[in-house]
Amino acid sequence: MKWTAALWLLPLFAFGQTAETPRFLAADVHVAAKTQNQGLRPPSGRGERYEIRNATMVDLIALAYTFNSTRVLGGPSWLEMDRFDVIAKVPPQTAPDVQKSMLKNLLAERFKLVLREENKPMPAYVLSAGPKKPLLKEADGSGETGCKPQSSNAAPGQPGVVRLMTSAGNAGGAPVQLTLVDGMVEMKCRNMTMAAFVEGMRGMLGANLGQTPIVDRTGISGIWNFDLKYSLGLIGPAGPIGSKFTIQEAIEKQMGLKMEDKPIPTAVLTVESVNQKPSENPPGTVAELPANATPTEFEVATIKPSDPEFRGGRFQMQPGGRLVAEGVPLQFLISRAFNTDTSERLTGLPTWANSTRFDVTAKAPGDTMMNGIDPETLAPMMLALLKERFKLTYHTEEKDLTAYSLVAAKPKMTKADPASRSWCKPPQQIPGAAPAPQGSQALICQNVTMAQFADLVRARTNGIDGPVVDMTGLEGSWDFRITYSPFFATQVNLAAARAAAGVAAGGPGGDAGLAAASDPTVDGVSIFDALEKQLGLKLVKTKRPAQVFVIDHIDQTPTDN
Repeated sequence: MKWTAALWLLPLFAFGQTAETPRFLAADVHVAAKTQNQGLRPPSGRGERYEIRNATMVDLIALAYTFNSTRVLGGPSWLEMDRFDVIAKVPPQTAPDVQKSMLKNLLAERFKLVLREENKPMPAYVLSAGPKKPLLKEADGSGETGCKPQSSNAAPGQPGVVRLMTSAGNAGGAPVQLTLVDGMVEMKCRNMTMAAFVEGMRGMLGANLGQTPIVDRTGISGIWNFDLKYSLGLIGPAGPIGSKFTIQEAIEKQMGLKMEDKPIPTAVLTVESVNQKPSENPPGTVAELPANATPTEFEVATIKPSDPEFRGGRFQMQPGGRLVAEGVPLQFLISRAFNTDTSERLTGLPTWANSTRFDVTAKAPGDTMMNGIDPETLAPMMLALLKERFKLTYHTEEKDLTAYSLVAAKPKMTKADPASRSWCKPPQQIPGAAPAPQGSQALICQNVTMAQFADLVRARTNGIDGPVVDMTGLEGSWDFRITYSPFFATQVNLAAARAAAGVAAGGPGGDAGLAAASDPTVDGVSIFDALEKQLGLKLVKTKRPAQVFVIDHIDQTPTDN
C-alpha cells in the first residue's frame, strides 16, 4: 500500500442490534456442503421461504449491509473461505430491505458478529483534469446519451479481425455483435457529463477496472462529446499499437485528462469479532420452516430455432425470473438441465446436439425470486422443459472420468502469515492489485493451504476438465500469484487446425503460417504450464469414478409452442 495506516483513520460507530430490529420467524444456519458450484447463491425464495446458499461471512455481511465486499476488512482468516447456508421463514410479501435487517440481526445473534464502520484510505482510480485544456467537444444535448462501442466495417477472416457478442452500452442488456480490429475497442461517447462517464466507465467493454472505486475530481461541468480507442485485452495480444494501450492511457492522450491510482478516504466495515461456528438452531427450527418449494418447471416457455445468421450466444436470467437464451446449442441446454460443467458427464448425445441452436424464452413461477443464473434452481426447470419439448429420456451410470492430482515438483511459493485473510481471487477483485498482462488472466492467493487451492483451482481458472485432489504433501498455508492464458486450449486447437490446413490466422498458408499456427507459446501459457513454471506444482491426469448421464433419446425438433 502507498499510504500510512494512521492517516485518515476515523472510527464512526459500532453496529449493534436493537430489540426493534426485524427478525426471521425461524432460521436454520449451518455449514454449507461442498458442491461443484463454489460461488455464492444469493437470496432467493418462494412465499415465506428465504434462502442464501454457499455464502462466506464476507458475502453475508455485504448482503446484509448493502456493502461492497472488497471494503469489508479485518476479521479472522476464515472469513472468505468458510461457507454457510441460511434458510429462514419470513412473513409473506416481506420487502427486501426488511429481509436485510433480519439478516443483520441473525448475524449478530447466531455468529456474535460485531462490526465497526470507519473511514480508511483505500485504492481508487481518481479522474482529474490534466495540465492542459481537456480534449473534449462541448455537446448541444441532441441525440442519444451514453458511451457505445463501435463495430468496424472490416471483413471477418482478415488478419487481426475478430467478432464478439457484448451487451455493454446497449439498453436493456440485449447483446450486439461487434467486429474489432487488432483487439481495439472504439467507444463513442455523446452528451456525457463527467459524473455519468465515471459512473458508467466500469461497465465499458474491455475497461478491465475491476471493483476499484472510480472518483470524479475533474471539476468539469456541462455535457461533452468525445471518442476513446483502447485495447480490449481479453482475446489475446492486440496489434503493435494496442497491445499495451489501456483505457487509462486513452483517457490521458485522447481526452486530456488523468486517471491515477490513488488512496482516498473510503467508508469500510471492519470486523471486530465473529464466531466461526454459528450457535445451534433452536429446537423445532426445521419443522417451522416452509417446505422446500423449489420450482420443478417453468410457468411458460417458448422455443424456436436460432436465426442461421446469428453469431455468438446469450444465456441470461433477467429480473422477475425471466430466462432469455439466444443462439444456444442444444448440448448447452442439456448441460444446464443436469447442472454439469464437463462434457464427460454427458454421453450418448447425437452429433448434431452441439451445432443445432435454439432461442429460448421462459418464465419461472411468479413467486420465485432469482438473482441471476442460479444453477441449482434452474436445473430441474430446464430438465422438465427438455423432457416435454424434445422428448428427452436418459439414465445414469458410474464411469471412470478425468480427474487430477495436484503434486509438488519444486515449490516456488511464499509461506503465509497464518493470521491474514485466506482467499484466491483475480486481481480485478482486489483493490490496488496489479492487473494481469494484456491477453492473460491471473489468480492471486493469500494464506491458502494446498487442500484449499486444489478445491478452488478448477472453479477459478480455465482449462481444467475434472476435479482436483491435493497430493502435494505440503503443510501450512501459502501466498502466490499465477498468470496464464484463459483461452490457451482454444488457441492450441485453432493452431492445430490451421497447421493441418496450411493456413495461418487470417491469411494464406505457407511455411511462415504453419510455424506461427503450430506454436501455442505465441499466444500464451496454459494453466498446466503456469502451475509448473511459476509455482513448482504439477497437475497429473488420472481417472476417478463419477456419475454420468446417458442420453437415450432426444428429438432434434421441439414440439410446437
